[in-house]
Amino acid sequence: MDFNSKIYIAGHRGMVGSAIHRNLQSKGYKNFILKTSEEIDLRDQVQVSKFFETEKPDYVFLAAAKVGGINANNIYRAEFLYDNLMIQNNVIHQAYLNKVKKLLFLGSSCIYPKLAPQPLKEEYLLSGFLEDTNEPYAIAKITGIKMCENYRRQYGCDFISVMPTNLYGPNDNYNLNNSHVLPALIRKFHEAKENREPFVEMWGTGKPLREFLHANDMADACVHLMQNYNGIQHVNIGTGVDLSIKDLAVMIKNIVGYTGEIKHDLTKPDGTPRKLMDVSFLHSLGWKHKIELEEGIKEVYKEFKEKKGIKVW
Repeated sequence: MDFNSKIYIAGHRGMVGSAIHRNLQSKGYKNFILKTSEEIDLRDQVQVSKFFETEKPDYVFLAAAKVGGINANNIYRAEFLYDNLMIQNNVIHQAYLNKVKKLLFLGSSCIYPKLAPQPLKEEYLLSGFLEDTNEPYAIAKITGIKMCENYRRQYGCDFISVMPTNLYGPNDNYNLNNSHVLPALIRKFHEAKENREPFVEMWGTGKPLREFLHANDMADACVHLMQNYNGIQHVNIGTGVDLSIKDLAVMIKNIVGYTGEIKHDLTKPDGTPRKLMDVSFLHSLGWKHKIELEEGIKEVYKEFKEKKGIKVW
């Protein structure tokens, strides 16, 4: 990519896409194609075809997706499968037809089998059964990886895939009905502190282990790979460090300054027991994370308080 390249960021208003946009701007890139979901429905084949034929982007970051936590994944199973397949099929195929120089597809760590050995190596893909609660989303993302792989093998397209671990950061979703665990806990502890509630209830046992990466780090890794990597193998993006959900809750509780109890709703699912990414391949490609979890959560909580009541709901 040079500074005059036409760069299309699909999903530029989401946490992932907006982080990629900020990172590219900070590095001096200026020629962006940015379209909202109101301007173009990426599930619509005709709209996407017309867009690519008109705009002719040089580089594409495919960060648009229907996303959510355990609850949303489990309730909206058909939508998570259909919407994500349609978005990916349309964008990846039109990138091929319109001779895009390079495309980066963002997947998710949920692509790996529920009981895969830890940490998760790239080669564990398709080696076992998926976690049921997010199986439709995972199947869509696996399809995206295989599309990039096979468009490269058949047509020579320079399409790469990355698999980020659990992300958090600016422009996160704090809606308790469909958010991920970290932003949900920030909101719960903040509201409990404001309302002087005696306890906060969290889902499950708190025993599952999770890894968390700041969106700004994820974006920097994506830009690094877009500039420096053109292999067929998808690449894990993470920190290589995890902690229990209970320890995460305690960390957030302390950052927020909440002094009540933590109670567990054992009727709710835990999800996959552990999801830690093996990031040795990423490190070998010259990139390592910079933002540690406690520091990152403090930054996010500061933004949450500044924007509360404006956009996070």
